[in-house]
Amino acid sequence: MNFDKPTVRGEFIKRPNRFIAYVNIGGSVNVVHVPNTGRCKEILLPGAEVVLRCENNNNRKTKYDLIAVYKNNNLINIDSQVPNKVVEEALKNHKIPRFENYNNIEREKTFGNSRFDFKLSQDAQKVCYLEVKGVTLEENGITKFPDAPTERGKKHVLELIEVKKSGREAAILFLIQMKNVSYFTPQDKTDKEFGQVLRLADKCGVDIMAYNCDLGEDFITLKDEIEVRL
Repeated sequence: MNFDKPTVRGEFIKRPNRFIAYVNIGGSVNVVHVPNTGRCKEILLPGAEVVLRCENNNNRKTKYDLIAVYKNNNLINIDSQVPNKVVEEALKNHKIPRFENYNNIEREKTFGNSRFDFKLSQDAQKVCYLEVKGVTLEENGITKFPDAPTERGKKHVLELIEVKKSGREAAILFLIQMKNVSYFTPQDKTDKEFGQVLRLADKCGVDIMAYNCDLGEDFITLKDEIEVRL
């Protein structure tokens, strides 16, 4: 997907709360919106070069969204709205072999007590619920999720197990919002229980996959399937 709004670079200063950050843009300090409620502490460091999307909306309190960060010259997209859009584009273009035979793609569909990102179907007998999780945490080429404890994430995984038990297909796709990575693994240090339920889901037949992205300051698209180590 291509971004239809212009972008500029800036220098990250600080993030006083989950929603805003202070960024130096051309010598001027600006308050910008951060479209990601995760911690991102390992990349949003003072002095980091960041990419900002110009919103130019008079109804907004901030002019820019902080959408990406350079870490050791590697660009990492942190916009939490991006993963579902990237995966939807890939599904429509049949870029994910596991789902290439599903011809009906629905967004935000409910099963049990959870609302999943996608409901895929080929006919009334073949249905798959798919949950997408964006990944921005990387250490020495190893990507991990989550970067903060996630009760919602655990609930989604447990509900996917129930989907599988019902006779339907279930899958979770970790979209790594960067390139040049080795593999994906759950971040047990941050949320041990999430790792446990993810491994349980794997044993129950839930498909667990990870893809990295090809990206630049004005585009991002799904690229290659990455090894998952549980």
